Amino acid sequence: MKSLIRALSGALVLLAGVLPAVAAPTSAAAVPAAPVPASATAPAAEEWTPPLSTRGRYIVDARGNRFRLRSGNWDGAQGSWNGSGDRNDPATHHAGQNANGIPIGLDRVPLPTLLADFRALGLNSIRLPFSNEMLRTTAPVPDAAVAANPALRGRTPLQVYDAVVAALTDAGFAVILNNHTVTTRWCCGLDGNERWNSGRSTAQWADDWVFLARRYRDNPRVVGADLYNEVRRDVLDDPNWGLGDNHDWQAAAQEAGDRILAEANPNLLIVIEGINWTGIPVDGFAHGRPTLTPVRTLSHTLVVSGKLVYSAHFYGYTGPRHSGATGIGETHDARYQDMSRAELEQALYDQAFYVSAETGTHFTAPVWVSEFGIGADETGALPRAWFENLTGHLNAVDADFAYWPLVGWSATAQGAPGGDSWAMLRYDASGRRSGVLDAGDWRTRPWAALAGAAGRTGPIPVTPAWYQLTTDHRDHNASLRTRATGDWDSGARKAVCPDGARLAGLGHTAGRGLCGTSDLRAPTGGHTVVRDEAYVPPGGDWATGYTKLQCPAGQFLIGYSLRGERVSAALCAPGRTALPAGGRTLWFDRGDNRPPGAPGGEFAYGDYKGQCLPTEYAAGIAFTTRAASRPGPAALLCRPLPPA
Repeated sequence: MKSLIRALSGALVLLAGVLPAVAAPTSAAAVPAAPVPASATAPAAEEWTPPLSTRGRYIVDARGNRFRLRSGNWDGAQGSWNGSGDRNDPATHHAGQNANGIPIGLDRVPLPTLLADFRALGLNSIRLPFSNEMLRTTAPVPDAAVAANPALRGRTPLQVYDAVVAALTDAGFAVILNNHTVTTRWCCGLDGNERWNSGRSTAQWADDWVFLARRYRDNPRVVGADLYNEVRRDVLDDPNWGLGDNHDWQAAAQEAGDRILAEANPNLLIVIEGINWTGIPVDGFAHGRPTLTPVRTLSHTLVVSGKLVYSAHFYGYTGPRHSGATGIGETHDARYQDMSRAELEQALYDQAFYVSAETGTHFTAPVWVSEFGIGADETGALPRAWFENLTGHLNAVDADFAYWPLVGWSATAQGAPGGDSWAMLRYDASGRRSGVLDAGDWRTRPWAALAGAAGRTGPIPVTPAWYQLTTDHRDHNASLRTRATGDWDSGARKAVCPDGARLAGLGHTAGRGLCGTSDLRAPTGGHTVVRDEAYVPPGGDWATGYTKLQCPAGQFLIGYSLRGERVSAALCAPGRTALPAGGRTLWFDRGDNRPPGAPGGEFAYGDYKGQCLPTEYAAGIAFTTRAASRPGPAALLCRPLPPA
């Protein structure tokens, strides 16, 4: 949410009931790659070793050392046109800045200077927005758009983007690719860019991501895929989190993230932003900013573990239920800048930071505040206090962050004052800089305190991780090894733990499951699909009167399948070492039966749940089909783990 125009125009169009039209994109694969120039010389980079992964609430490098994202948003390639008027007229672009569909500032400043200024700000990473339209634009950018970087003349926007990526990564920055818009125009209102599938299918959107991830997979400092920016309501419909329809952002992000990791680059971080807005911003109507609140109930389990990062945006003029508008579209809800510091911190926790603060749950992950910002010309006491409070809190909770925007103009092409006062680095037509690095910018002190604080550094220990499985609307096969063998129970809804995890718990009726990290599985060998009691030994009835799907000796549960509510099959994998037999029956058809402290968190809200102890493995599922009973999982066979 970068502009008040967004909220104002959004409210007007909502009331008018007009849906913007979006042109259907063509194939990204038709765009050829281009050679990139040699990297520019830049100051010494922070030492880190790619790729990046996650351990609990932290991002770490390949050596296991904490890597705190201290980032800036270098925008422009997502589009700057406001949506009406002559696209060649700077006045029709955001802040009068025509970015020409490439990272802004290349007309005014040589790349080496830009990179040196980024380093001087204390940045180690760049969020680099793009539009899907940019991937297909075959016309070269105007020479004037790259006047300060003449080696980029004659290149398409994607080829310029290639060159920027190469320069950044060669200079040691981590780059997170960000799908900001569908069409190359300024975000974020009712502009045809509301959802990932505005004007195209979810599959086409994921295809674009696979294309771009493959394009940079040989560059290890391209570390992340930020899937889509500020998912929000269009004229008629809200996005949702888990309903299973065409507007289900949780499911779409799961699909795209899995495809990127499985088909393009298993090393990338997958960044999933919460829902930015639902409802109509009018008093008396339901409306609000869900952000990451739905993650507590339904999180993501990707096919490559240790790659999930959640993100959120916070601007002072918006609020948990305030659109950011003034006048039409403005409600009487509090803005973030209206809150006391204690109120702000509670709102930030409820909307985002609980995800990283509540460790040892299925939703625990790093939280990246990938957009926040304010103007250098801001004089209001409340907005300034909000910025001080926010940056102070980001340090207090040791959060990853990215300021919006990094680069802007300070003067028009004719030399008159203009451009984006929110930019940290502002350049006039001759390339002369002003902003946070220079005297007189009130943001310098709070920014320096944020960017200069190290937070936690050094090695981050490996801790147990938990993963939620859901069969609400579709299969959830998080195992690459199992995927490679094909459909193991055709027609049923299937759920399989990630490779390196074992099934730890099940819900009684809703089809949810919980997995925990484990090195129990043998490095080779397939799996066993159990559909009946063939592996229950004589005298081994551990759930009398119930159907028991028990793993063969020496195997443990990694998955399950359902037909309707009824258990269909159990999926078992061989252990790397001999597995103890015996064990106990854990019933959960009449209430929860979970270990003390409920490790993994609430993985099936509203459902009875059973979960083996952390010192046990699950070796069987029992259920019943007798009249008046629910045919879902009713008991687990829990056996002791082998000695370490």
